Amino acid sequence: MDVPTRTIDLLARQKTQSSLDAFVSLLSNPFAQSIEKNAFWSALGTSIGGSALIACLFCFARPYNSVVYAPRSRHADVKHAPPPVGKGVLDWVSPVIKTKEQELVEKVGLDATIFLRFANMCRNIFTCITIVGLAILVPINLYEHRSSNASTDAKNFFIQLTSQGVQGRYLWGYVLLAWLANLCIAFFLWRNYKSVARLRRAYFDSPDYQKSLHSRTLLVTEIPRGLRTDEGLVRIVTEAKDTGSNPRTAIARNVKDLPDLIEEHNETVRNLEQVLAKYLSNPIKLPAKRPTCSVNKSDQTYRKGQKVDAIEYLTARIRELELQIKEVRESIDKRNAMSYGFASYESIADAHTVAYKTRKKGPQKTSIRLAPRPHDIIWKNLPMTSKQRGWQTFINNIWVAVLTVVWIAPNALIAIFLSNLSNLALVWPAFATQLAKNPKTWSVVQGVAAPALTSLFYYFLPAIFRRLSNSAGDLSKTSRERHVMHKLYTFFVFNNLFLFSLFAAIWGYIAAVISRSHEEDAWSAIKEGQLLQKGIRALNSVSTYWITWLLQRNLGAAVDLSQFVNLAWGSFSRHFLNPTPREMIELSAPPKFDYAGYYNYFLFYSTVALCFAYVQPLVLPVAAFYFWVDSYLKKYLLLYVFITKTESGGQFWKVLFNRYIFLTILSDVLVGLVCVGNTTFGYTEWLPKVCTLAPLPIFMLAFKWWCAHHFDDKLTFYTTGLTAADTENPAELKTRRTDRVGVRFGHPVLYKPLITPMVSAKARHLLPSIYSGRTAEVDVPLAGYSDVYMDAMSHEEPGKVAKGEAAAPFEFVSENQMDFEFYKNRPEFRDEAGGEGELYGRPQDMVRRGSHGTLMTQDGTVVTDYDSRRGSSESSATRNGDEAGTTYPKGYHHAPSALRDQSPASSVRSMDIGNADRSHLLSGAAGMGSSGVPAPTPGGYGPLRLGEIHTPGSEQEDTSYDYFRRGRGLN
Repeated sequence: MDVPTRTIDLLARQKTQSSLDAFVSLLSNPFAQSIEKNAFWSALGTSIGGSALIACLFCFARPYNSVVYAPRSRHADVKHAPPPVGKGVLDWVSPVIKTKEQELVEKVGLDATIFLRFANMCRNIFTCITIVGLAILVPINLYEHRSSNASTDAKNFFIQLTSQGVQGRYLWGYVLLAWLANLCIAFFLWRNYKSVARLRRAYFDSPDYQKSLHSRTLLVTEIPRGLRTDEGLVRIVTEAKDTGSNPRTAIARNVKDLPDLIEEHNETVRNLEQVLAKYLSNPIKLPAKRPTCSVNKSDQTYRKGQKVDAIEYLTARIRELELQIKEVRESIDKRNAMSYGFASYESIADAHTVAYKTRKKGPQKTSIRLAPRPHDIIWKNLPMTSKQRGWQTFINNIWVAVLTVVWIAPNALIAIFLSNLSNLALVWPAFATQLAKNPKTWSVVQGVAAPALTSLFYYFLPAIFRRLSNSAGDLSKTSRERHVMHKLYTFFVFNNLFLFSLFAAIWGYIAAVISRSHEEDAWSAIKEGQLLQKGIRALNSVSTYWITWLLQRNLGAAVDLSQFVNLAWGSFSRHFLNPTPREMIELSAPPKFDYAGYYNYFLFYSTVALCFAYVQPLVLPVAAFYFWVDSYLKKYLLLYVFITKTESGGQFWKVLFNRYIFLTILSDVLVGLVCVGNTTFGYTEWLPKVCTLAPLPIFMLAFKWWCAHHFDDKLTFYTTGLTAADTENPAELKTRRTDRVGVRFGHPVLYKPLITPMVSAKARHLLPSIYSGRTAEVDVPLAGYSDVYMDAMSHEEPGKVAKGEAAAPFEFVSENQMDFEFYKNRPEFRDEAGGEGELYGRPQDMVRRGSHGTLMTQDGTVVTDYDSRRGSSESSATRNGDEAGTTYPKGYHHAPSALRDQSPASSVRSMDIGNADRSHLLSGAAGMGSSGVPAPTPGGYGPLRLGEIHTPGSEQEDTSYDYFRRGRGLN
C-alpha cells in the first residue's frame, strides 16, 4: 500500500511543479499559443452584429421615449433647441447629417462643436493613413512572409500581416509610411487649429460673450495681506497695466464653515426625503415601525451613534442648520478679507489687455488671470497659494504612481490569461478540458472578456482623478476636466498600452538575464538578453488583441447611442428603489457630457491605432471605421441628449493638440524600434533608416511651436492691446458702470437658496399624523402682500383653521410634476443639469440690468439696494451709478430677508424699464396688492410674491423659521 501512495504523491508534486513551470513560462511569453483568428472573427461578429441590433432597437424606441432620447428638445429654449425630428424610424439621420458647424455652435455650444470637429479630424486622419498604410505595408508583409520559409505560425493570416520577419530594404516602406503619416497629421492639425481659432474669434464677438460679466473680469489671487481691500485690488491691476479706466473691484470675504453647513444641510434634506419616500411608499398601509437613524457626528445634543426617530430628528436638524446658516450669512461683512478678489472693467479689451500683460507674473507677487464663469469656479481652491498647489500636485502624482503600480499585477494577469485563454488552460487542467470541448465558444469569450474587463475598470478612473484634481487646487471646473483628461491619457498609455503590450517582453528579458547570470557576468547577460527583439515579438503577438479591443469600442458607441445605462437605471430605480420626488426630477434631466472621458478614449484609440499600424496594419481600417461611426453617433447625442454642464468656450483644444503631437512622436519612436529590432546584420543596416526617421520628432515639435506662436494668443485673448475698445457700443459701456462685481462674483453660499424637502403630494394627508412639528401653512400671502400671513382655512368649516389638511415644512410635488421641465429654472436643479441656465434661456452670467433698486445675481435671485437706515455700505457715489467698491447682497449684512428666494416669474423682468434717469423709480416701491392668492409655480421658487421687493423704512423683520427658506410652492 505504501508504494502506490508514494507514487500518487509524486505525481501530484510533479503536476504542481508542471503548472508552476507553465505559469513562469507564460510570464515570459504569454502569447506563444493563441487562437487569434477565432477571437478576431468573434469580436468582429459581436461588434458589427451587436451594433446593428442596438441601432435598430434605438430607431424603433426613439420616437416613443423623448425623456431618454431627446431631453434637449423637451427642455431647451428656441435658440438652443435642436432641429426638429420626425417620428419615423430613420428620421433622426437627416438632421444629424445636415446640421452644419455654425448651427452647432448656436445649438450646443463651442465645447461640443470642437468635440465633434476633433472626432471628424480623427476620422479624416485615419481614413487617409488607412489608404496609404494598407497600400504600402500589406504587400510588403505578405510578400516577406510567403517568400520566406513559412513556419507553423506564419501560416496564420494575421501573423502574415504583421511586421514579424520583415527585414532589409523592405523596411524602407515603414519609413516612407512614417513620413506620410506625420505630414498627414500635421496638415489636419494645422487646418483644425486655424478653424478653432476662427471659432474662438467668433465666440469672442458673439452677443452672449459681449454681454457676459466674466468676459471683462479678472481674477486676482495671492494678494498680499496689506492690499486685501477693494482699493488695494485697484492698485494691483493698475500697476500691472493702466488702461485709463477704473475697474470695479470686490475683495472676497471669509465664508469659513458656511460651505460645510450648506453641504450638510443639503445632505440632511436628501436623507429626510429618502426616509419619507420609503416610509410613505404605500400611503394606504404604513409600516408598523417608524424609521430610525443615527445622529449626526457633529450633533452634540445626543450620544454618538444614538438611534432616534428619523423623521423628527432630521426635520429638527434641518431647522437648526438653517438657523446657523442665517447667522453666518448675516455676519459675513464683519469677517476678514481673503487673498483673492475680482476686478471688472467697463471694456472687454481693458480686461484682456491686463490679463495678457500679466500672463506670466503679476505685480506684488500676485497672479492675475481672466475670471472663469462664476458657475465654473471651484471656490474652496481660490485661497490656495502657488506653493500649496505645487505640493498638492506632487502628492497627487504620488497617488497616481501608486495606483499605476497597484494595477500592474491585475493588468498582467489580464494580458496573460484573459487575452489568450490557451494560457489559462496550461495552468488549469480542468479548464483545459472545457476549452478542448468548446473551442469556438471560448474564442468568443476571449474576444469579449478581456476588453470588457479592461474597459470596466477604466470606467471608474475619471471620478478618482477628478477628486485628486480638486485637492490639487484647480481654480475652475473646466481646468480640472482638462487635467483629468491629461491624467487619464497618461495612465492609459503607460498601463494599458506600454505595460500591457510589453510586459511579456520585459519579463522574458529579466528571466533570461537571471538565467545567464549564473553562467557569465551580468553585463554580458544584459547585452545578450535581446530586450528589443523580444519587445517587437511581443507587440506582434498582442496586436490582434488591440484589433478586437477597437472592434468592441464600436459596440460601445452603439450602447452610448441607445442610452441603455440611463434607460435601465431609470426603470430599475422607479420600480424597486422608492425614489424621492427630487430623484425623479433629476432622472428626467438631460445628462451631462463627460468631455474628459470621451476625449481620453479618442486620444487613446488614436495612439493604439497609430502605434500598432507599423506592427499590424489591419488596425488602421478598424480605427477609421470606428471614428466614422462614432463621429455621427456622438453628433446625435450632443444635439438631442447631452448637455455641456460648464461651457469653457473651446479651451480643450490646446490640450488635445499637444497630446496628438505626443502620440505622433511616440509612433515615430516605435517605427524606429521596429526597424532596429527586425535587423539581423548590425547597425550598418538600420542606421540609415533611423537617421531618416530622426527629423520627424524635431519636425513635429517645431510644428507645435509654430502653431502656438501663431494661434495661441488669438485663442486666449480678445485682444492683446486696447485697439478693440473702439468697437464696443458706448451705450453698453455706460450701463456697465453700475455692475456690482461683489454680487455677481460673490461666493454662492452667500445667497444660493436652501433646498426644501420634497414629498409626494399623494402622501400629504399623512404628514400631520407622522410629524409632530409645526403644521400651519404660513407661506401663502394674503392679498399679494408678503408681510401678512394667515393659517390655512378648512375646506369643511369655512372660517376655521384647517386641521390635518395643512402642510408641514415640506414642498409637495404631484405625480404629474415630477419632471425636470417644471424645475429647470430652480438653482438646485439647473446648476447640476442646466448648462448654467443658458440652455433654458436664463444665462447666469449675462449682464441684465433692472432698475437701480434691484440686481439679479448669477443664479437669478433678486438683490435689492439698501437704505442707509438698514446699514447699507453703499456710498452716494455708488447710488448715482459710479461704483467704486464692493456692493454685497443682503446676506452680507443684517437683513436676512434677502436670503429668501424670488420667483423667476416675478417683477424682475417687468422692472427692466428704467433708464439712467429713472433708475430710482421702483427702488422704494412696495408690492401691489391682488384680489387673490397667487398660484404656485412648481417650476419657479414657489408662489408668486409681488411684495418681496424690499421697502425702505420697514424696520420689522420676520425671523421665523420659514422666513429664511425659499417659497415651497405648496398646493
